Amino acid sequence: MAVFTEVTETQANDLMQSLNLGRLCALRGIEGGIENTNYFATTDQGEYVLTVFERLTHEQLPFYLLLMKHLAGRGIPVPDPAANRDGDVLHTLSGKPAAVVNKLAGKSQLQPQTAHCAAVGDMLARMHLAGSDYNRSQPNLRGLPWWNETVPVVLPYLDEAQATLLRSELAYQNHIAQGAAYAALPRGPVHADLFRDNVMFDGEQLTGFFDFYFAGVDAWLFDLAVCLNDWCIDLPSGRHDQDRALAMLHSYMAVRPLSAAERELLPAMLRAGALRFWISRLWDFYLPREASMLKPHDPTHFERVLRGRIDQPVTL
Repeated sequence: MAVFTEVTETQANDLMQSLNLGRLCALRGIEGGIENTNYFATTDQGEYVLTVFERLTHEQLPFYLLLMKHLAGRGIPVPDPAANRDGDVLHTLSGKPAAVVNKLAGKSQLQPQTAHCAAVGDMLARMHLAGSDYNRSQPNLRGLPWWNETVPVVLPYLDEAQATLLRSELAYQNHIAQGAAYAALPRGPVHADLFRDNVMFDGEQLTGFFDFYFAGVDAWLFDLAVCLNDWCIDLPSGRHDQDRALAMLHSYMAVRPLSAAERELLPAMLRAGALRFWISRLWDFYLPREASMLKPHDPTHFERVLRGRIDQPVTL
């Protein structure tokens, strides 16, 4: 975990009581994640997650928090932000924006099988449809404009082969984004970071999606590609797992069939998803922020995934 902002028990207790969530009994940092400061907060009424936001602003955050409320109200198992007596779900701690949500049941499945991948595909499609009438809009802040801004910053840290790959793939994605098929992709709110550590399971039963703080309006296919690039990849090698991928795709398409444009651009969006996380991991690795427990992810993993997506395209 990255602890950028230390939260005292007194601060946490005051916030919990202002939200009518009870008296604080325990507060501990959550392992995992490098964007925000996260704590488990246990009160005499239940278990919650307290997040202090390090990059997102008070102006940006209502999109994420109210999206979760919107999805929760439509039966999607996501954290539901707690409101104060005035109905506000966005709060302030140490001068920074903060939120409190209920802790989801279950645990992350870090070695998923086909049943887990099928469950993720099914719920992802349901989430996309449930969010289609959400009335707020915000772009994916880690989308193509951010890639174009960040690649020049990380290029000096790469060897020649890596730099060549990064430049060429960025050019390819800019080309794809200008095409008619890309313009035709169905869009709406996306999670954009639904890795296996952001989903909860009880056995094979999916109990929740969480960590929506990279969400934005983007192509639904991009969201699906991000999932395929994590859930259906052999982590040590970066190789595609056909059985898990088919389980996820078939379950997703049983709820929301893919359009012709989506079928055409699946290989390109798988490359886009790999590029996005290679760039962000390079950025976190070579230009880290100070934090008491910061452990940036290895960027070479998504370099391997990207090369695999280029060399062996996945088609429907």
